[in-house]
Amino acid sequence: MSFPQNRMRRLRRSARLRDLVAETRLSVDDLVAPLFVREGTDAPQPIAALPGVVQHTVESLAKEARRLADLGVPALVLFGVPATKDPQGSQAWDPNGIVQVGLEALRAEVGSHMVLISDLCLDEYTDHGHCGVLGPGGEVANDPTLELYGQVAVAQARAGADLVAPSGMMDGQVAAIRAALDGAGWADVGVLAYAAKYSSALYGPFREAVGVSIAGGGDRRSYQQDPRNAREALREIALDVEEGADIVMVKPALAYLDVIAKARQQFQVPLAAYHVSGEYAMVKAAAERGWLDGTAVALEHIGAVKRAGADFILTYFAGELAEILNG
Repeated sequence: MSFPQNRMRRLRRSARLRDLVAETRLSVDDLVAPLFVREGTDAPQPIAALPGVVQHTVESLAKEARRLADLGVPALVLFGVPATKDPQGSQAWDPNGIVQVGLEALRAEVGSHMVLISDLCLDEYTDHGHCGVLGPGGEVANDPTLELYGQVAVAQARAGADLVAPSGMMDGQVAAIRAALDGAGWADVGVLAYAAKYSSALYGPFREAVGVSIAGGGDRRSYQQDPRNAREALREIALDVEEGADIVMVKPALAYLDVIAKARQQFQVPLAAYHVSGEYAMVKAAAERGWLDGTAVALEHIGAVKRAGADFILTYFAGELAEILNG
């Protein structure tokens, strides 16, 4: 008796056939663009470790947001680079702080055509580089930090944020922020929680972008997640959902595809992933040397994050990929 060959290749023999049966589809709607705005600069400042990415002026920030909106990118996440820092990070909630000024300019430029997400943390604003205020022994003090996160959330909501995105990995941060927003009359502003944020070696270019260094050569391992743990990430996500997170996020993306996939199976809330600065920079550096096709790798990487279960992806490739996907 003879058996027919299993012709798996039949559906791969043309581009249209492959498109017809594709299991994962990446679109512009899946992309969120991280943008940086810097206080006290007259022109956009290139970021050496992030080719093609700049620290914007308020004016160039608005212009870039308009470009992205015209490409169909649905959202951006804003990070600030202040001119001055202090132990508490007070510029983070100052009404005239750079992110608040940037949000107001963005809202005036793009109106409701883009979802405005504001990163909510203190590390960009503290002179010691940690994500919260320090206690007497130099440790990050959780509960005093939560009080400040609430102030930051309200300031960002007033300035025009649709979503605030707490990234500090303090215990109870989502509940504290939700209570602060509701108490100040901003119940419609959502919380996108960095629910599983790992203490990763892939954040180096980002720290150059925001001018952050941790005093004394320290690190954030006492409050960010251990890269060796996955079950712990699911507990962190569950807590954030219980506290009222509207969207949860895994960061970084590529090295934690297993966590994204498990989170997608277990939780019904929208799931984001952050394709971080190091993941972007490695592709750009290799492409500049001619070692790989940067555009093809970017599509493959972001497609893999989508395939793992992310509803949308924060990526420095957002504008570049939007142009390709629109073509």
